[in-house]
Amino acid sequence: MYVDSHCHLNYLDSPDDAWARALARGVDGCLCIAVDHAGMNEVLELARRHARIWATVGEHPANCTGDTSWVAQYINSPKVVAIGETGLDYHHCDDSGERMRQRESFEQQLDLAGRHALPVVVHTRAAMQDTLDAIARHGEVVGVLHCFTESWEMAQHALDAGYYISISGIVTFRNAGNVRQVARRIPADRLLVETDAPWLAPVPHRGGNNEPAFVVDTAAYLAELREVELTALAAQTRANFFRLFERAQEPNPSS
Repeated sequence: MYVDSHCHLNYLDSPDDAWARALARGVDGCLCIAVDHAGMNEVLELARRHARIWATVGEHPANCTGDTSWVAQYINSPKVVAIGETGLDYHHCDDSGERMRQRESFEQQLDLAGRHALPVVVHTRAAMQDTLDAIARHGEVVGVLHCFTESWEMAQHALDAGYYISISGIVTFRNAGNVRQVARRIPADRLLVETDAPWLAPVPHRGGNNEPAFVVDTAAYLAELREVELTALAAQTRANFFRLFERAQEPNPSS
């Protein structure tokens, strides 16, 4: 059985149908990720309707408002298991004011995670040192660097800080050699697998919308890349998910 550790199910046209297809392929858990205040109720409603879907609460770096106080309002909501998606993304951002807002938002959410003993789901792109510095300042917090596309150097620093690394369908892309190099080296007990649906559909689905069912295809590619049995990789990444996200509970097979 598989767990999709990061998806935006609420952005799909028919999330309930997509979830039914995931269940049919053996995906019996997923984490639906919030990115802003406006979409929070949609994320929580999906988690409420489905026993095997959990939720996060957080503000994505692309959606920084300068005020993350609203995040605290949802921390104790049923099925919320982490803070995020938060982090830093400088790839298309060369404005110093916007970068500062991202850092402030990230720091505020890391502080909140520390005070409430919650893990964080971190988005990082072209912001290695600032991301690692923020993580180091909040050494009591653990989490995951999701959809990882950065260097092994960054991955190693994050692993040393107790973080997990999540690999998406990007690993199947022809020009993603650096992602494959990192994916081979991640310790088995720190590896997660995700879709980031509805984006980044893996081969052989590339070009269309992604959905949680396709985490199976990414897992199969990863298993071959790492030269392990698919069943072993599925079991390990599932165990890693429930270890990191302690508020999530193993689903009852009959539910």
